[in-house]
Amino acid sequence: MGEDELGALEEAHLARMTGGSALTAAEAEGDERAVEAALRPRSLDEVVGQSRVREQLGLVLEAARMRDKPPDHVLLSGPPGLGKTTLAMIIAHEMGSPLRLTSGPAITHAGDLAAILSGLNEGDVLFVDEIHRMSRPAEEMLYMAMEDFRVDVIIGKGPGATAIPLEIPPFTLVGATTRAGLLPGPLRDRFGFTARLEFYEPDELDQILRRSSGLLGVDLAVDGSAEIASRSRGTPRIANRLLRRVRDYAQVRADGVVTHDISRRALDLYEVDELGLDRLDRGVVDVLCRRFGGGPVGVSTIAVAVGEERETVEEVAEPFLVRIGFLARTPRGRVATAAAWRHLGLVPPASSMPEAVEDAPGTTADAPAAAPTLFED
Repeated sequence: MGEDELGALEEAHLARMTGGSALTAAEAEGDERAVEAALRPRSLDEVVGQSRVREQLGLVLEAARMRDKPPDHVLLSGPPGLGKTTLAMIIAHEMGSPLRLTSGPAITHAGDLAAILSGLNEGDVLFVDEIHRMSRPAEEMLYMAMEDFRVDVIIGKGPGATAIPLEIPPFTLVGATTRAGLLPGPLRDRFGFTARLEFYEPDELDQILRRSSGLLGVDLAVDGSAEIASRSRGTPRIANRLLRRVRDYAQVRADGVVTHDISRRALDLYEVDELGLDRLDRGVVDVLCRRFGGGPVGVSTIAVAVGEERETVEEVAEPFLVRIGFLARTPRGRVATAAAWRHLGLVPPASSMPEAVEDAPGTTADAPAAAPTLFED
């Protein structure tokens, strides 16, 4: 993809983005997928981070090449934006095989899966994103396809129905899921290799940003790269997205060089703070601490207070706030930790929940439990 095409896609994507939350969302939609494709590594050697997964997957692929057979089926799990689709593309590239892409929600009937499988050639790599969302009939058909490389296609209904066996050439299924716990055991057991992708360290994101800056033609200073990496929530997709927005700021309001100061000013403008919290994240923490005394508060109450849907708060804001130790989910509702109070520049009350790694000042392990919440859903 040329720089002009990449720039056009960028403009189309930017025109649809509103607020800070879009910048720090781990999912990618529409034209952003095409932008991402231009930045993806093409081989395992180019992949930064996930060292254990890279080594394990490299052995699986090398052994398959030595046997001249398709590799075992691969299951990739982990939060959005960490590189599951990229690894699927790399598997196909390393094996010199075509990649067929689909997604779990798109396979609503067993017939949909049968049509996909019947079009495969020997050695093809079939990538199913969000595989846990596949329909149950298609899932049961997949069991036989993965294990015996055949499926039974049912023609007709009732007593007159006929099962026609359909042989499938040996292929490799690569499944990706953000919620591995929703996969049924029989399906999980049929994958020969399972990998869990973890969040990236800031120095790994820094390497990814330097590589992306070269592909995008961005003049990125070392301190500028480090500043963007520190606000990227450990996610390459978010890091690359922030890089492109900081590049825009540097070109319009500076000399085009992305320095530490430019990065800081640009990300402050886009409402992404030094820890990677965006407008919605800070709104949730602010409401929880200032309006409801740190909780416990029901998630629906928080959603109304910040003017968002319950699902948005629960699926977009909460996972990151829990991961960095700003929020805890309890049976009575959501509770702000002492770290969340301090991030807002407030003094945490003596009854606030301490951080996971150390007790907050003035609290003890045997402190009395908080009173029942008045803000339950």
